[in-house]
Amino acid sequence: DFYLTHPQLTIPAHSREFAINASNARFWEAPVRRYVNECLAGRSGPRGEDFNMRWIASLVAETHRILMRGGVFLYPRDQKDPAKPGRLRLLYEANPVGFIVEQAGGRASTGARPVLAVEPESLHQRIGFVFGSRDEVERIERYHNDLPMGGSDHGMPLFQERSLFRDDAIIQ
Repeated sequence: DFYLTHPQLTIPAHSREFAINASNARFWEAPVRRYVNECLAGRSGPRGEDFNMRWIASLVAETHRILMRGGVFLYPRDQKDPAKPGRLRLLYEANPVGFIVEQAGGRASTGARPVLAVEPESLHQRIGFVFGSRDEVERIERYHNDLPMGGSDHGMPLFQERSLFRDDAIIQ
């Protein structure tokens, strides 16, 4: 028997939780680095609020947490192995989860476009996958559209939020 435990389940559009495997940070694309850095900057950063980072390392457990509490999950395409443009499989990992998330009012994406719009090229095709709270996933998509892979995000310390080149950094 199956029991409906949460009728009309909806994922909040905004959340202050994100889940990503930070051990792969050196391989992330610039848009993903930008998103994570803004979240980690917290209240003093450009988002003006504190975020919590999570990582369970289980797609099913992360999906359940996001369905229950909101948040965003990122397993993005990275530059570690160009032959593998992601870790998760499109047909039997990303698409089923993406469908469930979108039915609950969330969004599922490759990072740049809706995951459910991707036409499979092979049975075991790997793909970057971002899903969860609609506003957060759309923000990540905007960052990808603003700054494609290989672009520069001016991640140099002199040009960051805490920098020598800010008006309020001038000593009176």
